[in-house]
Amino acid sequence: MKRVVISLLVAATALPGFGQTAETRDQRGKRVVYEALAALGGDAYLHMNDRVESGRVYSIYRNQISGADRATIYTRYLAPVPEKVEVREREDFGPKEDSGFLFLEDSAWEFNFHGERPMDDDKYASYRYSTLRNVLYILRQRLNEPGIAYYSQGTDMFENRPVEIVDITDADNNTVTVYFDARSKLPVRQSFRKRNEKYHDFDTEVTLFGRYRDAGGGVMWPCNIRRERNGDKIYEMFADHVEVNRDLRDNLFSLPADGKVGSKKR
Repeated sequence: MKRVVISLLVAATALPGFGQTAETRDQRGKRVVYEALAALGGDAYLHMNDRVESGRVYSIYRNQISGADRATIYTRYLAPVPEKVEVREREDFGPKEDSGFLFLEDSAWEFNFHGERPMDDDKYASYRYSTLRNVLYILRQRLNEPGIAYYSQGTDMFENRPVEIVDITDADNNTVTVYFDARSKLPVRQSFRKRNEKYHDFDTEVTLFGRYRDAGGGVMWPCNIRRERNGDKIYEMFADHVEVNRDLRDNLFSLPADGKVGSKKR
């Protein structure tokens, strides 16, 4: 009997990880997040300067398509600043790209062939709130921000595939819950709660990421993105082309000097 016990102990010591301290939930959460960063391109992802995405976008209301168009989204990253959106983004719609939105560090604009006007404050605040909680933005801009914590919620199944679930919480206690594919390591789903100022309750915002492709230099980016609110689809994008590091210029993120500037919507 003693020989059997000794043999089992010897065999156990040969197993990977025997004698090592088990991961804490913080350690596991951080490991999963950094594995996702490596899967997205690692250093190449961290040094992605800009990105261009083009494809079809759909606005959805009560599970019915309320708008559809061709879109090109131009994004340029700026130096990270804790808890601030440091990115410039231009969204052009239509075959002539003559309407859309322009998001700058401290302002946002709507434009079309009639001219430009400042974006509604609530709409701009929603954009900033959602961007700060987008896992793809977090991994590029907020990874080492003071107060950021990663907490593993363990494993589960999502759409018939195993996932690792991690809560990412910032210094202000805002949390986004992210599902990472256990095989590819890439983020496939995220969710967070957002206060609804009109009804004084909370909305649950969900984003799904799919069909990752190499956007250049080893940077992986999802071509399919779907957003949901309280279980209802509100937006989908199917990109047919994504490319990074296009050396986007300042004039792309500037309003025309002779443009007509209107007032905000009331």
